Parts: sequence; structure tokens; C-alpha cells
Amino acid sequence: MKQGLSLRVSQHLALTPQLQQSIRLLQLSTLELGQEVEQMLDENPFLELTQDEAVREDFGLAQADTPVSGAEREAEFAPNTIADYAASTGAEGKNDDEATPLSADDGVSWDGDGTTEMAPDDGEWGGEAKASTNNLGGEEDKDATELARSQESLQSYLHRQALGLRLGDADCAALRFLIESLNDDGYLEDPLEDLARSLGAQDEEQLEDMLHHFTVALGLLHSLEPVGVGARDLGECLRLQLKALVSDAHGATVRVSPETCAVLAVALRICSQPMDLLARRDIKRLVQLCDGTDAQVREAIALIGRLEPKPGRRFVDVERNIVVPDVIVLQISKPGSANPKFRVQLNADVMPRLRVHDIYANVLRNHRGGKDGAGHAALQQRLQEARWFIKNIQQRFDTILRVSTAIVERQKGFFSHGEMAMRPLVLREIADELGLHESTISRVTTAKYMATPFGTFELKYFFGSGLGTESGGNASSTAVRALIKQFIAAESTKKPLSDNQISDMLKEQGIECARRTVAKYREGLKIAPASLRKAL
Repeated sequence: MKQGLSLRVSQHLALTPQLQQSIRLLQLSTLELGQEVEQMLDENPFLELTQDEAVREDFGLAQADTPVSGAEREAEFAPNTIADYAASTGAEGKNDDEATPLSADDGVSWDGDGTTEMAPDDGEWGGEAKASTNNLGGEEDKDATELARSQESLQSYLHRQALGLRLGDADCAALRFLIESLNDDGYLEDPLEDLARSLGAQDEEQLEDMLHHFTVALGLLHSLEPVGVGARDLGECLRLQLKALVSDAHGATVRVSPETCAVLAVALRICSQPMDLLARRDIKRLVQLCDGTDAQVREAIALIGRLEPKPGRRFVDVERNIVVPDVIVLQISKPGSANPKFRVQLNADVMPRLRVHDIYANVLRNHRGGKDGAGHAALQQRLQEARWFIKNIQQRFDTILRVSTAIVERQKGFFSHGEMAMRPLVLREIADELGLHESTISRVTTAKYMATPFGTFELKYFFGSGLGTESGGNASSTAVRALIKQFIAAESTKKPLSDNQISDMLKEQGIECARRTVAKYREGLKIAPASLRKAL
């Protein structure tokens, strides 16, 4: 093989660290952004929170609505890239074009040009939003999550009741062990024998002794509130509640009719059968198996439907996730006007107000010619990193605002009349309008929320495919779902609408929607089929 030298000209794209950070910040949710800001505040001494209104740094930005360049569009197709680096950054609609790509040999570095004159005054760096804080301002204030966790657990509630029982040490210990073995729904999932073996029963005699104590403890557990706790399956849970109703009926001062007692007995027999018969409401089969009349079985099923299938439901420690909107939409025109106008604004409560620490930045500028060149360069790099971090956060919120404004313009019908007036919308329409890539719009609309006159919705909610209409136009799938929900809400419970009937009703409205599509939308709305919606 002959060796030789040759020249070759090629082009390649490399993401700068600034652009990589911009991409990462753009796809973060509000909660994740707060964590990112807290981490950066801990790591970078040049970054600080401020309560003052800071003047935005123009940074030589171009107009925000200018379409992105060809090179930036190519960068969007690279893995993990985004074409939003040229998003607007100011209320005047400014954009940044100053980032220069690094070569593959440059490595990740936040070094600038060696100067600190990037802004006339370092104090001008900062956002427009208030620092994000929690509600723990005083001892009496509590966070919403903390309030959610302050409720009593199922185990502690059962332990308090167990204190009133006069038990021996072995039975008391067995009862405590069973209480701690319950799941969140109040069920005892593990068999008693497995629980006994888990305690180290070594021979049959010791195992039998443990099983005896566990059996006694299980009977005591079934007598505690809430009724049905400690059941091994759904059927047993329902039977325990029905037995409590029977006991109350026999002990009531007012005489209970024989018909009611017969219905309770039929209900007990139904709960002893396979649960799939009850789920399917197989009346004929249940009449044969439960020795009851058709009317009694129907009344018994209605009674069972009022029982609690999960006794521990109200004790579950559910962390209440409060959705804080990133964008707020307000109607500024008069209600009912022919041409409604809306104002789209960022939620200042979720925007961290950051700036470069004036004192530290000025000290670094005044000691530029110090002896410790390496240390000065490292601090210079941290200062540059702080500036880019602030700028990228500004770009993140400006991009969210631009996308939200475009969505509101496209979906004015929704903001005036609700989801029935939603139009079909896909990511590409917004991307083409703003000169961005679809991946950018996808990142912006994920885990970002908008407060509207009809509630708070994720930005992705406003996108939906279209269904053909007789007039040749398209109807939004969201609007079709709303129409299906309206049809079902107005149906007769004695004769609910089937999927075929709903499909025919949509065709009468001029919307071509097949039965399978209706079934898919109905299941997405978590609405039961007609057979289960029918009143017995």
C-alpha cells in the first residue's frame, strides 16, 4: 500500500456547551428546572437570586420571528439537538445568533474570549420572575405535600382499635404483624402459612401454633373498622361488608322487611361466585347459581355496587401533585364579542430571577492581571457559565411564550367556547409558523402547562388529529371526544347508547367516525361500555 498525504474539505456540526444546556433546560418541567437552578446556585458563586427587577441583556440579538438559518435547521436533525437556540429572549422579541459551534477537538469549555465586557454592567443580567420559594415561611405555614402526609395511616388507625382488645401476648403480636402486612387497599395478600414461615417456623408443630394465632388474629382484624379490612380477595371483602349489613339488620330497632333480608342473602351468594360473573352482570347465570329471582339478583347487584371494594382507600397517603401553570391566558375582550382577544403571559411565580453577583464579578474584573493565572481563568470560566445559564433560562421561557401564543391564535375557538370548538392541530403547523423544528415544539409542549378560562391543561392537550367531515373539512379528535362524552351524559340509563349508535349520531353531525374509533375514544375517556352503563 502506498502512503501519501491528501487534503479533504468536509463540514460537520458540533453543539456548543451553551446550545446543549439550552436544549436540556427547554425540555425540563417546572419542578426539574427549579432543581437545576438550586444545583447551579450551590455550584456557581457568581450566580445569585434577586428580588429586584433586572434589565434584560440584549446581547446583540436579532428579531425573534426571523426564521432559523439553514445550518441551525440541519443541527436540529442531529441526535438530541434542537432548533430553538435562536428563540426570542426579550419582551421586544429579540433573538440570539452569537453562539459559534465548536470543533470536535475543542472539548467542552465555558471559556469566552478572555474578557468580562460582555455586558455593560454585570448587574444587568437577570430574569424577570420572582424566585421560586415554598410555603414554609413560618412555623404555622405548611407545604401542601406536608399537609397531605399529615393524615392518619390505615395501620395506625387499626393499631389504635387493637388497643381496646384484651389479648394475650401471642395473639396481640400476631394481630400487629397482620396489620403491618396489609397493602394500601387494606388487603392481606400473603397466605397465613407464608407469613408464618417468614417468621422462621422450623417444624410443623411450631408452624401449626403460629397458624392458630394468625387465624385468631385474622378474625379479630375482620371485626375492626373499616369493614372489609384484612380480606384476602375482593369477594371476601364484599362478603365481610354484607355480613356487617346483615348483622345490623338483625340488631336494628326498626324491623327490616323480609324482602331486604332476602336481597342480602342473594348478595352474599353472588359474592361467593366468581367475580367475572358479577363484572359481566350475567343476570341469567347468577339467577341459576344463587337461587334468587331476577329482581332480587338485580337489586343485590345494585347493593354490591354501593360497597367499598378498597377499604384502605381513604387512608392511602396520596401525594397531592399541584400543577403550577407555566403560561396564563386571560381574555381581554368583552365576553361574547365577535372577535375575542386573549393575552398570553408567563407565570412569574415559576420564573427564577437570577443575576450575576456584582461584587464577585467586579473583583474578578479588577484583578485580571493577577499572579495566579490558572485560578483567574477558572473563575472566568465560572462567570461565563453563570451568564450563559441566565441567558438560556430566559430563552427557555421566551420560547414557551412564543409557542403558547401561537397555540392560542390557532385555538381561539377553544378559549371562547370550550373543547367542543377545538380545531385539529399538529406540531408541524406551529413549527413552520415559528421557524422551528418539530422536536423543539415537542420539547416545549411536554410537561408545560397553560391556565385557561376552562382549567389548566398541558400544552400537548391542544394538539390532536383530525377526522373527516361531510363538508370536506376536519374535526378535532378532542372535540369528537367531548361530543361523545356529551352524548353519553344525556343518554337514558335504562337504554344506554352503543358504540354503533354513537357512531351514527356523529355521522348525523357530519363527522365520519367508525365504531372502533368511538370505542377507542370512549375507553380513553374511561367510560364503560353500554352493557355496564345500563341501570339494573
